[in-house]
Amino acid sequence: MNETVLIHFSGRNQPGLIAALSEVLAEYSACVLDIGQAVVHETLVLGLLIEVRPDNLVGLQDALAAKSGELRLQVSFTPVSKAELEHWIRSQGKDRFIITVLGRAISAHHLARVSAIIAEHGLDVDSIERLSGRLSLAVHTSTSNACVELRASGTATSEASMRAAFLATAHDLRIDIAFQRESIFRRNRRLFAFDMDSTLIQGEVIDELAKMAGVADKVVAITESAMRGEIEFQESFRRRVGLLRGLREERVRELLGTIPLVEGAEQLIGTLKMLGYKTAILSGGFTFFARHLQERLGIDYVFANDLDVVDGVVSGEVRTEIVDGARKAALLREIARKENISLEQVVAVGDGANDLPMLGIAGMGIAFRAKPIVRQTAGHAVSFLGLDSLLYLIGVRERDLNLPVKRG
Repeated sequence: MNETVLIHFSGRNQPGLIAALSEVLAEYSACVLDIGQAVVHETLVLGLLIEVRPDNLVGLQDALAAKSGELRLQVSFTPVSKAELEHWIRSQGKDRFIITVLGRAISAHHLARVSAIIAEHGLDVDSIERLSGRLSLAVHTSTSNACVELRASGTATSEASMRAAFLATAHDLRIDIAFQRESIFRRNRRLFAFDMDSTLIQGEVIDELAKMAGVADKVVAITESAMRGEIEFQESFRRRVGLLRGLREERVRELLGTIPLVEGAEQLIGTLKMLGYKTAILSGGFTFFARHLQERLGIDYVFANDLDVVDGVVSGEVRTEIVDGARKAALLREIARKENISLEQVVAVGDGANDLPMLGIAGMGIAFRAKPIVRQTAGHAVSFLGLDSLLYLIGVRERDLNLPVKRG
């Protein structure tokens, strides 16, 4: 019977290490069962689980020790029993999870709190990787991004409890923590669907129109109540549009280009387009502004509400089907069918209660800088970084794209 050995190397990383060590293993006909490597600050840690014939074991260990000396590596050998090997083989079927920690900066305290939750729920951390670019060593700014991804495995005692613990900790520490099962769809998303107001842009178009019409306080009160889920969206929309009656069309057009995009919106959309994703705006706001964003950002699909204008004046009437929560979900299904993709391959992003239906049916639903009820209900919540941070949740590293590194 072959001997099973865990070999551990550590030392300064340098070109040709793997080739040199593999040549020694090949010389003694070793079979590699598992391999893992990490490099942190130019320091290498490499682990290999191998099988080798008993008559080759001593010679292999001596040869690897000699080669490690040449390469200035530390090496250790740990025999693995048959029972330990069988346990490892069985463990390959364990559930696997990804925990993504996002913030302007990530401290040891953040990692301690997050890893404690992982351990409390019966999972083991298998690997940790930084997805963001290198940050300033001294100062972190309000636009810095920091992201660390932890991969864990095991049988969670309660995924719901674990998710709730992450949500509470994220709120407490003012960071974002995303918790998801590893699946084939994670790196195979194909469509991003966005709400518009307060998601892609910094504000609500209808609130800005209300200021022009002199009814801002009334409209804002109705908007906030609807976003909290206190008023049915269609009724609230009709009430707010009714208050805009008499506003001239030229005043409405003045609004284009005056409401800024949310931080990271252009970088996110540009990167998604480069990667071949389809994008959509599914908005309870107005078509005229959504079309403006479509031209500016290159959005593929736009569905929103028409602002009815008669003789150059806003009528205050709603004459077309209102895009409410149910309609957003239905439109998302239609786009997915048209693009011939599974809903599991869809990412939906929104901030209000009327976004919950589409967040619920998407493979990944993200509450972005959202109201409390939406953060608590959605599968994921991002509150402290810009829209570009959503790239981390689909496994994109800044270095993969050669994106400009955000530094303090």
